Amino acid sequence: MKPINVGLLGLGTVGGGTLTVLRRNAGEITRRAGREIKVTMAAVRDLEKARKLAGPELEITTDPMAVVNNPDIDIVVELIGGTSLAKELVLKAIANGKHVVTANKALLALHGNEIFQAAQARGVMVAFEAAVAGGIPIIKALREGLTANRIEWIAGIINGTTNFILTEMRDKGLAFDTVLKQAQELGYAEADPTFDIEGVDAAHKLMIMAAIGFGIPMQFDKAYTEGISKLTKEDIAYAEQLGYRIKLLGITKRTDKGIELRVHPTLIPAKRLIANVEGVMNAVLVKGDAVGATMYYGRGAGAEPTASSVVADLVDVTRMLTSDPENRVPHLAFQPDALSDVPVLPIDEVRTSYYLRLRVFDKPGVLADVTRILADLGISIDAMIQKEPAEGEEQADVILLTHETVEKHINQAIAKIEALSSISGKVTRIRLEELSA
Repeated sequence: MKPINVGLLGLGTVGGGTLTVLRRNAGEITRRAGREIKVTMAAVRDLEKARKLAGPELEITTDPMAVVNNPDIDIVVELIGGTSLAKELVLKAIANGKHVVTANKALLALHGNEIFQAAQARGVMVAFEAAVAGGIPIIKALREGLTANRIEWIAGIINGTTNFILTEMRDKGLAFDTVLKQAQELGYAEADPTFDIEGVDAAHKLMIMAAIGFGIPMQFDKAYTEGISKLTKEDIAYAEQLGYRIKLLGITKRTDKGIELRVHPTLIPAKRLIANVEGVMNAVLVKGDAVGATMYYGRGAGAEPTASSVVADLVDVTRMLTSDPENRVPHLAFQPDALSDVPVLPIDEVRTSYYLRLRVFDKPGVLADVTRILADLGISIDAMIQKEPAEGEEQADVILLTHETVEKHINQAIAKIEALSSISGKVTRIRLEELSA
């Protein structure tokens, strides 16, 4: 049977890993796919560097449009990142009747609706397992393995850079800036780490999972995003004393009022498996009504872990090439004409529990004032730590954990607490999730 010809857009870390895995495991992959999958062309920036990796048999070019327009290419693999050129190339490949595999979470989160619509109209597939959580097959689990379930919520550690930073801050008692510099030196964080540390990367991935889990269109502009750059080692230590770990979580939930879609630092009970995911590792919890809570764990980045997902997509596309387009697994798991218009909730309407750290003057009546403010807004306290002032100081930390409440109520409470003369500075607020099955 004729081999499937693959064109790579990008031969960097993931592209090189994809080429390596396809060549090394060619026999196994052919047995699984039913025909040979062969990279025949690649678009690169540096021809000399690419030639050393690719060898003499692979055609290489600096023009990515040449790959997309090559009539002999069956599947285009987009690994260049970004959203402008990548979008142009993917849409052109689709228009040319080529199937697409991409690892580009930003592209899908921002332009997925247009891309999937174009692919549906042209009868081609767009596969994107590698766009979320690297080598963890979470997309396949959501699209196929959990198809019998009504998904209730998804919560994931889906950015290895931030998980590494939080792990080091907790284990070594280091400040955020110190660990960020260390992460950059180790190659875990970019020179400009904004997308990672401010939660944007995780929000792109969460949008994709929410779309598949709940059958909603991509609407990234409605995701709430908060990063870890303001977290202190003191808050991490206090959380530990209370039996919690702080992780940057992507959380999406189905509620009676709509879909929650949020990324932020979160206290999780230390006894939960996901709270013990350390370093650069990723993990995703999915709660279905039939199966209960399931967890998916592994490497969220890197050459071969991500290549594992890219190659799995290539095998899937190869297997499905001869099937009727109307009977393929839909891009977002639900049929295109059956997507829901359920709203995404603004963060003010989200309901969860909270960690509050107050810097208070050591004088009578402070706690009574604070608890009265909380009680007036219907917010009850679950746990409290009251620290003694350090020698020679007049101020001390008070840490409160609340029961569940609506975010707008906690915002009102914080504003009133900060207005008290007995409170020094701003109140630190971190959301808390039990993530119980």
